[in-house]
Amino acid sequence: MTTLSWPPADPSAPRPSRREALRSWLLFGLQDSKGTHLGPGRVSAPYEKKHPWWQVMCLTGVDYFSTLGYQPAIAALAVGVISPLATVVLLAVTLLGALPVYRRVARESPHGEGSIAIFERLLPGWAGKLLVLVLLGFAATDFMITMTLSAADATVHALANPAAPGWLEGQNVLVTLFLLALLGAVFLRGFTEAIGVAVVLVVLYLGLNAVVVANALLEVLAHPAALDNWWSALWMSHGNPFLAVGIALLVFPKLALGLSGFETGVAVMPQIRGDEDDTEDKPEGRIRRTRHMLATAAVIMSVFLMSSSFVTVVLIPAEEFQPGGQANGRALAYLAHEHFGAGFGSLYDLSTIAILWFAGASAMAGLLNLVPRYLPRYGMAPVWAKAVRPLVLVFSLIGFLITWLFGADVVAQGGAYATGFLVLMTSAAVAATLSARRRKQHRRTITFGAISLVFTYTTVANIFERPEGIRIAALFIAGIIVVSLLSRVGRSFQLHATRVHLDQQALEFMAPILEGPIALIAHEPSDSGAADYRQKVAAAVEIGHLPLTEEPLFLEVVIDDSSEFETELRVKGVTRHGYRVLEVHGPGVPNTIASVLLHIRDVTGLMPHIYFRWTEGSPLANFLRFLFLGVGEIAPLTREVLREAEPDTARRPQVHVG
Repeated sequence: MTTLSWPPADPSAPRPSRREALRSWLLFGLQDSKGTHLGPGRVSAPYEKKHPWWQVMCLTGVDYFSTLGYQPAIAALAVGVISPLATVVLLAVTLLGALPVYRRVARESPHGEGSIAIFERLLPGWAGKLLVLVLLGFAATDFMITMTLSAADATVHALANPAAPGWLEGQNVLVTLFLLALLGAVFLRGFTEAIGVAVVLVVLYLGLNAVVVANALLEVLAHPAALDNWWSALWMSHGNPFLAVGIALLVFPKLALGLSGFETGVAVMPQIRGDEDDTEDKPEGRIRRTRHMLATAAVIMSVFLMSSSFVTVVLIPAEEFQPGGQANGRALAYLAHEHFGAGFGSLYDLSTIAILWFAGASAMAGLLNLVPRYLPRYGMAPVWAKAVRPLVLVFSLIGFLITWLFGADVVAQGGAYATGFLVLMTSAAVAATLSARRRKQHRRTITFGAISLVFTYTTVANIFERPEGIRIAALFIAGIIVVSLLSRVGRSFQLHATRVHLDQQALEFMAPILEGPIALIAHEPSDSGAADYRQKVAAAVEIGHLPLTEEPLFLEVVIDDSSEFETELRVKGVTRHGYRVLEVHGPGVPNTIASVLLHIRDVTGLMPHIYFRWTEGSPLANFLRFLFLGVGEIAPLTREVLREAEPDTARRPQVHVG
């Protein structure tokens, strides 16, 4: 017996046009507004397959563990013989700083929102939205440069292999563009097997690294002279070990690339299998296993970073780390070829190329998780930004542009990469500090505050060392803010409500009305005196020509947070001074009124008529107040929202103004 994944097509149905077919393909998955997919073709969260935490660790590990491909060489080039001591500082910051912070972030945002969600909760309104946009700019810098830098580094390893065809020499840009295009094609096709592929790549890569590092340690033990030479160089160049440790502390920001991967780790939290009694509000099992994942990944990476930085600086001549040297950007690959020959070295290169390339997949997944989660909900992105495939095309094109501008140079992109994730880690530490302070956890507040200072120093030092990173991040931030504001303006006349709910009292207010229309008077909630309601009724009768036989309902909109966009509306029926009032909280008066009117029409089958008075003031000033405060010249704005939402004039609620 066979099964079909979807029903067979109706042969009598007309075939869609090419344009319609392309649109349907591009917008596949648009109904998933939470942005939780890792790629097209995934099912929604309640039904998707969850995975053991160690498998998900491999998915985030393709980003985190892949730094072994270049971190030892970067450390040796940056600080020379004190590389192992500087790596000790890096490990201390990782285990005592980054790990506790992101264990806290996992507790505070268990649905993969990351540290940005903590700030969103702590700082509502437009200030919070602006901060989220800035952090999204740094996140875009981090993830986009992860894609392009990893692909460029994979190209370096591919072209440095002795078996690489000669005609590829110097074609770094073309090879990197090909790898980025291949990555984009994977996401356009579907990414349902990402975790399985990541497990294979990580196990193979870490296994080969373990062989190379273990053999190198045996070489160091078998040749004590090499160790003596390193120690002598360390002593002669820095006078004494204490001075060397001090220098290692100062140069630590140059090694900060070894901290990458934590933000991706919390972004993939929804993929982790929790306990059977987990709920969406309290996924305790998922949180606990995420913490296990973060700790295990940090310990594994610490062991490899410490051992690899030691053996590479002891066994590899210093000149080989310089630009043009065989160990430049690929120290462990150099040892693999040197000690095991071309066959094993080529296998190691292939595994390095694969995991560096797939590190871009982890970054792409992070982008596809963050952008649909925030921007469309703020009205700061088109509706199609909730679909995966259009975003994949946009991110791929940006990756092509970055690769072309930087000439696929790994070193040139390192500053922007470090700036992006260091700002995110600093923000995570600050968010953890604020969260602990809000919960009155004084010791944790002090601890996270100290960690925030360490990350702040690291970030500032990195910016001064490589200012091009903050300039590139500023371009991403400016681009996101400009596009977001333009999108918000473009979507300002759309309905904001994701759902409208009328309570029992509101329904009872409308129950006696058997024939339409249903008359409603728009009323300012601040004018709550009995005289205000009497005057409003009199004005509606005299100026708006409200029929005298009507017993009108008042509709009042209370602005909670005008920066919000997509929201659920709850209409409550209340009685004030003998008048029946429908009260609703929303982000903008015109859009909220339009949503309520359309819902009343659909629920009762009767046509609502709403009565307004003109608002005094400059039209331009009123429009700006509407965009940023949700108020303004309400009558014409409500009519415009209704016109866009309902093109059929016979079915459109009527607006009366006088």
